[in-house]
This record gives sequence, C-alpha cells and structure tokens, in this order.
Amino acid sequence: MRLANETLALLIDGDNASPKVVVGLLAEIANYGTASVKRIYGDWTKPNLNGWKDCLLEHSIQPIQQFAYTTGKNATDGAMIIDAMDLLYTGRFSGFCIVSSDSDFARLAARIREQGITVYGFGERKTPRPFITACDKFVYFDVLNPVDKQDAGAEGGLAGTDAHASKSDARSPLDADAISMLIAAIRATAEDDGRANLAKVGSYLAKQAPDFDSRNYGFPRLTNLVEASGIATVERIGDNTTIVHVRLLSDTRQK
Repeated sequence: MRLANETLALLIDGDNASPKVVVGLLAEIANYGTASVKRIYGDWTKPNLNGWKDCLLEHSIQPIQQFAYTTGKNATDGAMIIDAMDLLYTGRFSGFCIVSSDSDFARLAARIREQGITVYGFGERKTPRPFITACDKFVYFDVLNPVDKQDAGAEGGLAGTDAHASKSDARSPLDADAISMLIAAIRATAEDDGRANLAKVGSYLAKQAPDFDSRNYGFPRLTNLVEASGIATVERIGDNTTIVHVRLLSDTRQK
C-alpha cells in the first residue's frame, strides 16, 4: 500500500491536532507519497490556534479560515469535508491524509474509499472506532511525534542516557488481541509449507485493523514485533533482508 509516487492531499482539522505532531506527521506521509496539497482548517481568530503560525510557515501548510457561525456547531468539519470532495472529483489524487480525532470524518473517509482512493488517518488514541475503521491505515499521534525524543536527549549527560534507556524499554505489552491478530494473519497468508511473506502479513493486518502498527508496541518494524512475540520463527531470505518469511512455532512443532 506504500507507494512513494502517490500524489496526496493532506487535510488537517486544526481543532483536533497540535503543531507538535507536524514534523513526525510529514515524515510519515513521505512514506506514502508526496502531499501536493497541505491545508489546515480552523477559526484563526481564536487564541487556541495561535501556536500554529510558525509551524505553518515552516512547512508550507495553507491555513483555511472558517468562522464558527453558531455555538455548538463545528463549521470547520463542514468546510474540510466540502474541500475534500472538491479535491476528490479533480481526479488528481491517489490518496488522502485526514488528520483528526473526530468521528464526523468517518463517512468522508468511507466515501473517498468508495472511489478507489486510499485514505490515511491520523489522530489521538481517543479517536472513535468508526473513523479508524473507515481508513485504509490509521496512525496514532504518539507513535510519530518526535518531541518526546528531543526532550529525552535535551537533559544531557547521565540524565539524558537514563531518559533514553527508559523510553526504549517502555513498550506496551502485546495483548491477547494483538497476538490473535498476528496468528490469524500469518495463517491466512501462509503457503502450503506454512511460511508466510511478512509483507503479505502486514497487508492483511492493515485490512483487518487499520490502526495495527508495530510502533504502538514500541517496535520500529513488524519484523521486530514478530520476533519479540515468540509465536513465530523469522527467516530473512538470502542477502536481501527486505524479504522476510515467518512461520508459526505451533505449525513447526506439528511437523
């Protein structure tokens, strides 16, 4: 699903995002393609958005002004949805990046996907499931935010070393649901000999759970997560370490 030549549209809900995530966000999006449109929506007359100015200038993100017409109604969402549909019908984009933790964008994501266009979602852990599952892939802010790493190294000396060590060791445990999904994905993509190409395993996981990401558990790659899980053997093919096969240990023991 990661095609570096994709032309993408990046749409950010300014009320549900922070400038602190932008560096990590753009680095993540670069894995999928080039964001030729970068827009952020909000009521820029409100003080809660003041912190965005320098970030928008540095990263060439276009702010779109949307006044809040009435209390309790989110006019920003409406403007963002209308623009997304306008961009969709130009036929110029192979993917959309929607940055929000708001369930109001679930239908938008689903509608874009109905056109055969890939949708990448980004948001907080509190993001409602309907929006997450409407995306092809969903990435949580905390796995791409580089601020924590900078803060950890800013202390310097022994304190900086301890901070780095504690962060690298702070991994969320693989819960039963994650293990079950891994096992199911390996079995679903395995060949007759029980071996599964890890790239196919990753694609299967993305379809079943768009927010499944090895970084959620503290591992940079799926390979590292599978190795740490203890449920499968990992085999790198030849000198090309990008080709990885996995086989469930339970299947190996039965042979």
